Amino acid sequence: MTAEPTATAPASRTLEARNLVKDFRLRNGLKVSTLHAVKDVSFTLEAGRTIALVGESGSGKSTIARMLARLETPTSGQILLDGKATGGGRSVAAYRGDVQMVFQDPFASLNPFHSIAHHLERPLKIHNPGISRTELRRRVLELLDRVRLVPSDRMAERRPHELSGGQRQRVAIARALAPGAQFIIADEPVSMLDVSIRLGVLNLLAQLQREDHLGVLYITHDLATARHFSDEILVMYHGDIVERGPADHVILDPQHEYTRTLLGAAPDPENQGMLRDQVRRELAAQQP
Repeated sequence: MTAEPTATAPASRTLEARNLVKDFRLRNGLKVSTLHAVKDVSFTLEAGRTIALVGESGSGKSTIARMLARLETPTSGQILLDGKATGGGRSVAAYRGDVQMVFQDPFASLNPFHSIAHHLERPLKIHNPGISRTELRRRVLELLDRVRLVPSDRMAERRPHELSGGQRQRVAIARALAPGAQFIIADEPVSMLDVSIRLGVLNLLAQLQREDHLGVLYITHDLATARHFSDEILVMYHGDIVERGPADHVILDPQHEYTRTLLGAAPDPENQGMLRDQVRRELAAQQP
């Protein structure tokens, strides 16, 4: 009697950066120099997990994001989706269906002359040729419902300038989901939003990540949100990854001097509270 074959779970999808290098040539009159923006960076993002890429402005974080989104061509190195290198033509179109980017500035990434429905219809049409108008409308409203822009039928007819910054970023997230992406590159997605609405957008990303088993590369300089919204943290300095590990481990037990410097520069809520109390006492003492 032969044994029944054992069912195996499908392998998790992966997006891999392998030895990525990006150099920019700078010209100042007759003098030409080279800026080494990214230096031999490697990491693997698995579907269902979030990696936070942290570092100061100019460290190379956004350059990595743009290379992974195929908006910049690496000087050397490879980008692999499910272990396969991406090439040109159709393979890039298929890659962009799986890997989408949410930009830092939600207003600049949306065309002010078009409705919200247009912004969502376009990727749906590109990645679903022949989709009917009825199905197109249904999918647009479903996407708006998923990012909590309701009533969706009214939101669909608005234009970007009629929405708040947080609402525009939710549209950008819905647009990234439209092709059926499995990996989201979120380049400082809340840094230009009011503090009061940042948490809502991050919680939305976390919920969508769980529901769709998304892989999320969360690029930020905010160590607090990096710890709470990611599984792993990569610390970047001058184009290099100088420290990596589980989020709690990197934050609570940093090994690299630069990571400790970042943590030391982060606001301390307890100290801020003590400072506010001291200021209040001094002002009270000055009262007649």
